[in-house]
Amino acid sequence: MSVALKPNEIGTKIIDGKQFARSIRRDIRQQVKKLNFIPGLAVVQVGDHPASTVYVSNKEKDCQYVHFHSEVHRMPAETPQAAVIAQIHALNSREDIHGIIAQMPVPDSIDGDAVINTIAPEKDADGLTLVNLGNLLINREKTVPCTPAGIIRLIESTGVAVEGSRAVCVGRSSLVGKPVGLMLLNRNATVTYCHTRTRELSSATQQADILIAASGKPQLITADMVKPGAVVIDVGITITENGFVGDVDFEGVKEVAGFITPVPGGVGPMTRAMLLENTLKLALAQKEK
Repeated sequence: MSVALKPNEIGTKIIDGKQFARSIRRDIRQQVKKLNFIPGLAVVQVGDHPASTVYVSNKEKDCQYVHFHSEVHRMPAETPQAAVIAQIHALNSREDIHGIIAQMPVPDSIDGDAVINTIAPEKDADGLTLVNLGNLLINREKTVPCTPAGIIRLIESTGVAVEGSRAVCVGRSSLVGKPVGLMLLNRNATVTYCHTRTRELSSATQQADILIAASGKPQLITADMVKPGAVVIDVGITITENGFVGDVDFEGVKEVAGFITPVPGGVGPMTRAMLLENTLKLALAQKEK
């Protein structure tokens, strides 16, 4: 599957994550029409965190488009952890639910890791249980986290070879930085991890054929830090008085990079698309048993 690559005036190609995600959703929709069952995705949301509520609403719309069964179990912020875990156990046992998500963040009174690891690994649509992260570590990828999966697809869509390339991940979170670095390593890239406390950060980023910015620090990556022709994937998104900005100084870096993702419209849409793809894969695997 190809992704729209839009050259700017100097030849740098802007990676259109929105269009790529739309094509993935259309493909999933067509696959579901051929099935003799309906894939089911359930979300457990504790509290009413505004960003989470918007994200969950978008997931519901995505499921509706691809003809998935979708459920959202909204629980008050004061819900005891035991009740949240009980809800996930109930979903684990249902044959019509093939994928489960524990929407983060959860209230401080709840151990988010404990909640996530209650999800049966074979129904872990976000790929965040210890079992699935452990499989990633030993190069036995099963269900992988959605944002890293989307990043890999965007990189591969450029036609730039991952094998043998130098990849630098600026960010070390368990959601993005660490897993995407492992996925690149599993694909035979040479991977360097950096973060906001890395000394002489630019000396590392300037060597990157593939540069992933996922530090959460707005416009950390500037043009002088980027190798000419590099693939630059901007995962960050921060709301400012001037709108959304990423971890990359887009206007400056697009003059140097070979490929670059915009913010918004790059990685974000792919995260949601990968959630649908993960759910479909889980549903097919469960039906094969």
